Amino acid sequence: MPAQTILQYPHPVLKKVCHTVTAIDEAIRGLIDDLIETMREGPGSVGVAAPQIGVTLRVCVIDVSGSRHGKDNNHGLLLMVNPEIVDRSGNAVMREGCMSVPDYTGDVERSTEVRVRFLDGADGSEREITASGFEAVAIQHEMDHLDGILFLDRIVSIKTGLFRRKNYK
Repeated sequence: MPAQTILQYPHPVLKKVCHTVTAIDEAIRGLIDDLIETMREGPGSVGVAAPQIGVTLRVCVIDVSGSRHGKDNNHGLLLMVNPEIVDRSGNAVMREGCMSVPDYTGDVERSTEVRVRFLDGADGSEREITASGFEAVAIQHEMDHLDGILFLDRIVSIKTGLFRRKNYK
């Protein structure tokens, strides 16, 4: 599957709350393949959510293993269908960017550890993982997309926490 075009802010699909997936069928597996390819084609990308390619379903993929921030603490490639955070702890402010908001980065406060339950897109099994650090931040960022929330909505201070990106492409 080819990489898909990433919708950019202020595209209205990015503000939609996504629908629950009722079955992991060939269409969902194709969507997951598209998300993986799109994530791997994105410069510095560690995750993509379905609404970013125009699909309003609760599906996202995350892989921080190739990032300098997440390479030592990760679960590898996560294929998340209908993810939900069942527990969270700690708080920290980290700089975030997004392929749907390519010209800016921003300081966002997130939980430093999350326990997430989801259907694994590979085989449909229910999984529950505890993620921490950068992987926890990436999971929360992608899950926000499923609720129509962008990192811009969570900037700690619009005056001092939003930055124009210098070298993205």
